Amino acid sequence: MSSEKTEALIIRLADWSESSRVVTFFSRDFGKLSAVAKGAKRIKGPFEAAIDLLAVCRIVFIRKSSSGLDILTEAKLQQRFKPNGRNLMSLYGGYYVAELLASFTEEYDPNPELYDVAVLTLNSLTEEPDHKITLLKFELALLRETGHLPLFDGCLACGIPAEAGNTRFGFWVSQGGLICHECQKKEFQPQPEIQPGTLAVLRRLSSENGGALKNLQLSDQQYLEMRRIVTAAIRHVLGRPSKMSRYLQL
Repeated sequence: MSSEKTEALIIRLADWSESSRVVTFFSRDFGKLSAVAKGAKRIKGPFEAAIDLLAVCRIVFIRKSSSGLDILTEAKLQQRFKPNGRNLMSLYGGYYVAELLASFTEEYDPNPELYDVAVLTLNSLTEEPDHKITLLKFELALLRETGHLPLFDGCLACGIPAEAGNTRFGFWVSQGGLICHECQKKEFQPQPEIQPGTLAVLRRLSSENGGALKNLQLSDQQYLEMRRIVTAAIRHVLGRPSKMSRYLQL
C-alpha cells in the first residue's frame, strides 16, 4: 500500500458507519477514486470540515492494492462550492456536474483537462446569473474528453460537409453525428432540422478551446437546438435520463 497526494473534487458521499463515510473524488492526478473517511461524520472530525459535496480539497490517501476501498488520511479544504443564493439552478447545476462526472468517468483514469473544466464550471455557476451556457460548455467538454463527442463536420451516411449551405441536417443519436435530409430514409425517424448557425457554434464550443469563449450570445432557437442535441447525446451514453435533468429542465 502506498500513500498518494492530489487535488480532488468531491462528487459523491455515502454513509459507511455511524462515524465514517465513503467519499468519491474526481481527482486531478488519479481520476475518480473512492475512499473511506473514518470519523468524517463527527463534529470534531479529523478532516477539518473539508468533506462536503463539490468541495475542492488537497487530499492524502492510502491506495489499496486489492479491489477494496482506499483510505483517506488527510483532507484540507481548498475551495467550497457556494451556489448563487438567488438562483436555485446554480445549486442544481453543481449537482448535475457531480452526477455526470460520477457516471462518465472510470476509476483511476486521470483526465486533468476535464478536472480543470469541472472546477471552472463550478466557479462559473457561483458567479454567472445564466447557468445554461455554462452547463452546455461543460457537457461538450465532458463528451469530448471521455470520447463520446458527436461529429458535427458532415453527414455520417454520405459525407457531405456541414458547411454546405443548401443542405439540411438532423442529429443521428445512435450513431453520434449528423445525417443530412437526403439520407434520412424511410427506415430512419425524421430528425428535427438544425440551423447552420447552430452547427457552427457547436463546432466552436466542442473544440478544445471552445470553453474559453466569453460573452457568447445564443438565440433562443440556437439554444433549443443545441440543448436537444447535447441532452440526447448524454442520455444515449447513460442509457437513461440524467437524474438532475428534470430539475434543470434539460
